[in-house]
Amino acid sequence: MQAVIRIRGLVTRFGVQTVHAGLDLDVMRGEVLGVVGGSGSGKSVLLRTIIGLNKPVAGTVEVFGHDVLHLSDPELRALEKRWGVVFQEGALFSSLSVAENIKFALRENLYLTPELMTGLAASKIALVGLPADAGDKLPAQLSGGMRKRAALARALALDPELLFLDEPTGGLDAIAADALDRLIKDLQTSLGLTVFLVTHDLDTLFSICDRIAVLVDKRIRVGTPEQMLQDSHPWVRAYLQGPRGLAAQDVGRERG
Repeated sequence: MQAVIRIRGLVTRFGVQTVHAGLDLDVMRGEVLGVVGGSGSGKSVLLRTIIGLNKPVAGTVEVFGHDVLHLSDPELRALEKRWGVVFQEGALFSSLSVAENIKFALRENLYLTPELMTGLAASKIALVGLPADAGDKLPAQLSGGMRKRAALARALALDPELLFLDEPTGGLDAIAADALDRLIKDLQTSLGLTVFLVTHDLDTLFSICDRIAVLVDKRIRVGTPEQMLQDSHPWVRAYLQGPRGLAAQDVGRERG
């Protein structure tokens, strides 16, 4: 399998606090990788480092074979067209409608007629399971689950190969979270996406993730869900084999 993301020797610090100390990670093409860890372990920091928003102290980060940390601004912008990002709070423009949020991504990167942009925005809205009239609404007029889908539609605007999701089910009730998990897996399968998914949702881990990456001791431990259930690290065992972890395993088996 081909590594879409390749990280070696990553060191990240904020002042005197070291978040990552020699972290290595490969993300393989076509997989859903779930990234978990304790509070302050650097999950979101890792995501932001991969997409070039955070500069580490040392190490290399390659995406599609390109060294993200040493690209020029035009080179990085060109590479960014190959991935989509859904940040934790969605980061939709509050003053723009859902359709205009999607068109913004199209307008910034492509030369399209207004009619074509309108059609593409409508197709992305339908792709994520939103009703057509959601396109005319502002983010504040949508439910939490619908806003997550709208952010996902914008992330898919340029037909990316790689999708970054930061806590996609955060703040959702169990039914909405389940529906979003199923949508992510369906999109990953139908579009051939590689998905880098930061989460604390154990149901998500055992339902849709091909491998789990656990940030502990400033490094990362990776394996399939079955392999990670056998991991001997105390935090990993407590997290995955605790009461909530056992319940999530049952949910994953039911969904599978």
